[in-house]
Amino acid sequence: MPSVAARYLRPLSRLALACALLAACAQTVPPVPLPELTFSHLDKIRLNVASVEIVENYVPPLKGPNIEHLLPTSPTGAARRWSVDRLLALGTEGSAKFVIETASVVETKLPVEKGLRGAVTVDQAERYDALLVVTLEIRNDRGFRLAFATARAERNQTVSENLTLREREAIQFELVENLISDLNGELEAKIAEFLSAYIL
Repeated sequence: MPSVAARYLRPLSRLALACALLAACAQTVPPVPLPELTFSHLDKIRLNVASVEIVENYVPPLKGPNIEHLLPTSPTGAARRWSVDRLLALGTEGSAKFVIETASVVETKLPVEKGLRGAVTVDQAERYDALLVVTLEIRNDRGFRLAFATARAERNQTVSENLTLREREAIQFELVENLISDLNGELEAKIAEFLSAYIL
């Protein structure tokens, strides 16, 4: 006949085994990674220069209210990728400089409802204001600027207070995606207007 201790321990061991089996079955689904921003599907802008240089004049503060350094893809990163994917040097002299002048995202806290009413409402808690300004310069071999085109894009987005971190990152990614898309259209127009003499 089993002891009293054995009679009590046997159900506990069964419970522990059941919990272990449930934990093994409950697989955590990994989050779907955010896509990579690329522009390789767009036509190359063929420049009559010997080289293309990327210059980052914008220095992020790395503190609030600026949050560009915390985003899944920063405006600076998106602008650099645009330059690499789209600008192609095919000439024998001179150079092009792709200058990132401003690439900021500023977060502003918005007022939210407090108390009982706040407990049953979902407010917009923050607003993101994104600004991206770049200049494409054409310089001769002596470094003198011969021509330039400047493009500017602005976007803003509010986010609600009940978002998960993953949902917030997806909105931040979309904000930068829309920002660089606007800049792409603006750059194409400005390059055609001001730099046509240097396009092959």
